[in-house]
Amino acid sequence: MRTREVSLASLIVRGLGWLGLGLLALAVLLSDFLAHAPAGAAIAGAELSPPSQAHPFGTDIIGRDVFSETLHGLAATGVKAVAAAAIAIVLGGLFGAVAARLPRPLALLVRGFWGVLAAVPPLLLAILLIGLFGGGFAIVAAGLATAPLGFVRSFDAVDVRSRHAEYAHATGIPGMILLKRDLTYDFHNVFGSVVARALAAATIVISTASFLGFGAPTRDLGLMIAASKISFFSAWWTAAFPALALILLILCARLAAGLDEGERA
Repeated sequence: MRTREVSLASLIVRGLGWLGLGLLALAVLLSDFLAHAPAGAAIAGAELSPPSQAHPFGTDIIGRDVFSETLHGLAATGVKAVAAAAIAIVLGGLFGAVAARLPRPLALLVRGFWGVLAAVPPLLLAILLIGLFGGGFAIVAAGLATAPLGFVRSFDAVDVRSRHAEYAHATGIPGMILLKRDLTYDFHNVFGSVVARALAAATIVISTASFLGFGAPTRDLGLMIAASKISFFSAWWTAAFPALALILLILCARLAAGLDEGERA
């Protein structure tokens, strides 16, 4: 009974997370329609106006509508995060499922190597890669930095020590058939979680790197928050609303991934 309740609660949480991501994606797709002004458009004489009916989120230090800029920044952050997450899913999640079917000594060696990489904070890896290859490498760097986390989870989900694998190996079933089974069933079962975790991690890395001044100077949410530091105490809305949008994106992705029992967010 308790297992069923936990499973139902997990499904509800994940469903809410995916629903939130869907609504955010819809807002991004309709950003040009919902926004009051094009990206970067400034209104003369409206600098640092507080939230009002004309400007629900107020304006920033050069008169840009914060509501519009937040929508455009959310779109920029989302596109970067999705691209980085796709890299992480292919190099991490998919390769983890494949690596689990390598000969056991080699599989454990590969698992140990990626486990060491997974212990390193993704942001640190991303900044190191950006420092080596330049700001234009930011999206790829974020994807590579978050790939080890997806690899470890995918590899462990396939579980080379499962009874099914031992029985299949003992009966002489070809490795390609086992791999097809893993990609069809085992990886399929954790695919949604791997995608959501990769999206959450990539969003954190991309936004933090932008906030710190790394990466391409695209006006995403991280860069918006960084640019608002000089006016935060006199105009709190310039940083608060972009930060809330960023928190909402990460929270929805994390809820969509779900939390295993005993796991911390």
